[in-house]
Amino acid sequence: MTAIESFTGDANPYGGGDPYADYRTADFPFTRYTDLADRQLGAGVIAANDEFFAERENLLLPGPAEFDPERFGHKGKIMDGWETRRRRGASADHPWPTADDHDWALVRLGTPGVIRGIVVDTAHFRGNYPQAVSVEGTSVAGSPSPEDLLGDDVKWTTLVPRTAVGGHAANGFAVSAEQRFTHLRVNQHPDGGIARLRVYGEVVPDPAWLAALGTFDVVALENGGRAEDASNLFYSPASNTIQPGRSRKMDDGWETRRRRDNGNDWIRYRLAAQAQIRALEIDTAYLKGNSAGWATVSVKDGESGEWTEILPRTRLQPDTNHRFVLPTPAVGTHARVDIYPDGGISRLRLFGSLTDTGTTSLTARHQELGA
Repeated sequence: MTAIESFTGDANPYGGGDPYADYRTADFPFTRYTDLADRQLGAGVIAANDEFFAERENLLLPGPAEFDPERFGHKGKIMDGWETRRRRGASADHPWPTADDHDWALVRLGTPGVIRGIVVDTAHFRGNYPQAVSVEGTSVAGSPSPEDLLGDDVKWTTLVPRTAVGGHAANGFAVSAEQRFTHLRVNQHPDGGIARLRVYGEVVPDPAWLAALGTFDVVALENGGRAEDASNLFYSPASNTIQPGRSRKMDDGWETRRRRDNGNDWIRYRLAAQAQIRALEIDTAYLKGNSAGWATVSVKDGESGEWTEILPRTRLQPDTNHRFVLPTPAVGTHARVDIYPDGGISRLRLFGSLTDTGTTSLTARHQELGA
């Protein structure tokens, strides 16, 4: 496995022009997974010990952090991130913070899951970023309060040990803990600012919850589905098509570049587990002059299974939610949507329920991961 590139030290002071011109980043292999800390999935920063200069909620805002060199408030420079005050020592004789002094924020993941990598982004924090960061994870059922999570009976697992980071940089960390986590504790040593937090991993849903629902969307991100591959990701990620809710704007769906050949574009998905599909939706919301012209949907059972078409090539209308009831339920572990010739869709929904085999496999994984 390729070593994760790391950054340390200050960035240069902002000298004008594009603030991202000297931003330090790298291609982290784990970013192909779902961001479990996505606000759209229900994630939140539920507490922090200090947010004097900038609010903790900024950590999970979508998109890159912004920088306005002229923006100041009554407390000082207004930053697009979470920033704490400067720590001080106990006395004039010892004005420096101790080695153990640090600030923390508690993050509720949008969906519980196995974490494959974390990005602590210090964009625009050039001389006011933390010297080091560390991240811990825990799994607590229900909806615990910050006080519950900070209790002595909660066990925290170190995901990122205390590690030096760089200013104005995407600091990436691969995570190897094979456990299901619901909450994180992000620590900055001893103080400073973090612009964004991204937590990439695999959703691991609660089998008891899915069983109680009965019929649900078996490809939805929040239920454990994922987009495995796609023919084209020029304008937007394929995983947008299985996000919660309806698309809110054009780039909240999946759109491909214009084809100049006789091929077609497609996305391949893995379902939550083996499932029986009884109905489906293909939504082209906000895709008006660029929606797909036609679409087919196929499923297969197992990695080596054969693809079976469950929706024949069907004309799609722009900015429309299309619903289809299948004449016969289809069983599978994977799905594929093909669009013709190109364009985009905003959402795919596959409504059904887990088979006995699917329930057994999902329950076994849930238990193996310590849930």
